[in-house]
Amino acid sequence: MAINKSTIFETDQQELAEFCKALGHPARVTIMHLLLERKSCVCGDITEELPLAQSTVSQHLKALKKSGLIKGEVEGAKTCYCINEEILPTFTEAMKEFINICEIYNKNQECC
Repeated sequence: MAINKSTIFETDQQELAEFCKALGHPARVTIMHLLLERKSCVCGDITEELPLAQSTVSQHLKALKKSGLIKGEVEGAKTCYCINEEILPTFTEAMKEFINICEIYNKNQECC
């Protein structure tokens, strides 16, 4: 039986990895841009914005929702999606910290 070794890493490292995993596909990045630009919930028309089948868009939305980056509420026959404003500060802080580490590394780089 395989053991999940992600628990040996710091919580903030696990969190950043989950965010990066959720954004690891161009369609998901596009969906995030769409939701950020609209600044409101989007019901049903996400599929119209992407050159992908509805079932594929649904899978991408599911991955983003699992990461906590977006929220979705069922309204009748539709599900409305929007940015999860509660998790957005956590996401942006995690990215800033990672970028800062990269910048420090670049300044001190003495490697090949």
